[in-house]
Amino acid sequence: MCDVLIVGAGPAGAVAGIVLARAGARVRLIDRAVFPRDKLCGDTLNPGTLAHLARLGLAREIEQRGLRIDGMCVTGERGDSITGRYPGGLTGRAIVRRDLDALLLQYAAAAGCEIETRCVVRRPVVVESGGARRVTGVVVGGAGGEREITAPVTIAADGRRSTIAFALGLARHPAHPRRWAVGAYYAGFLPRQNAETSGGSERTRPTSADVFGEMHIRSGRYIGVAPVPGGLTNVCLVIPSRAGDEVFGDPAALLARELARDPLLRDRSAGARLATAPVVLGPLAVDVDPAAIDGLLLAGDAAGFIDPMTGDGLRFAVRGGELAAHAALDAVEHGWNGIAERLASDRRREFGGKWRFNRVLRAVVASPRALGVVAQGARVAPGVLRAVIARAGDCGAAL
Repeated sequence: MCDVLIVGAGPAGAVAGIVLARAGARVRLIDRAVFPRDKLCGDTLNPGTLAHLARLGLAREIEQRGLRIDGMCVTGERGDSITGRYPGGLTGRAIVRRDLDALLLQYAAAAGCEIETRCVVRRPVVVESGGARRVTGVVVGGAGGEREITAPVTIAADGRRSTIAFALGLARHPAHPRRWAVGAYYAGFLPRQNAETSGGSERTRPTSADVFGEMHIRSGRYIGVAPVPGGLTNVCLVIPSRAGDEVFGDPAALLARELARDPLLRDRSAGARLATAPVVLGPLAVDVDPAAIDGLLLAGDAAGFIDPMTGDGLRFAVRGGELAAHAALDAVEHGWNGIAERLASDRRREFGGKWRFNRVLRAVVASPRALGVVAQGARVAPGVLRAVIARAGDCGAAL
């Protein structure tokens, strides 16, 4: 019998398991996949996320294996460019998700988590009494048929299509926004040259040796570009749902077409070739009601999936997994009274400011005119740019 059952062994589940096991809890961590496994992602850890991992003692190998990221570059429809380094010498890392997830799972095993892969969750186990529901575990399926895994606490960290959250009516796809992502790795994608910068002191101004995460905002869509270890480049296109048929029809051709028609990316991608088959994900956004069901906590994308444009998914996963672990320890020791409400409050306090920042940023970059005004303003007042870059990179958490 375990104290905590964690469904999903991605970053949120693995971090939750590590924190719990180190605190002495008996943790069972299950996932349908076998690791290492591929995962569509921007593959970047911003300075704030890296700092959270460092505080947990999980960053050293990631820093060694990952590619240093010095800042961010955002370009607009009319060629406007906003480029800036992270402040205070802070850096992020680019690391392929299959490698990151496998590393975190190794840390979870070393901490004492019992790990079971190829374990497909069919549905949650729910007990109803006096009009209230309580989750007591999950039903899993495999070659030997269905079986129950029970625990006093279940953490659903099983992603944006969480079997548990959807089965309990907690998750839904909102009408807006509805976007699809298409991502792939390219070999031979030329690196970004030191494009026009937005000012700053000599210490903070970008140089030709700096490596940037890139976001290219275009009409109704955007393209993320990030170099990753091994000489590959992660390219991820996000488009509205009305292009869904185009996404599934021939995603490789769609990526090639978008790169070829983009004035800032066509030359860099002209000689590139796909190193992996494209992966399609969507619709992206998922709204989730905070779980007020005894026995259940949500973490990672299962607690609500955000638009990936601002690159916050991994920070929300890592810190969200840690918050869920603390809530689970509280539930094991003191019972369920107010646990879900406190976790929801902790998440709002931790992420609320960034959620609001992201909404404003998305509104700005959705307007080519607004992005041009911001680019011009950054040249006149570079301190504003540095503040935006610091906020986007969660640098306050790293200082």
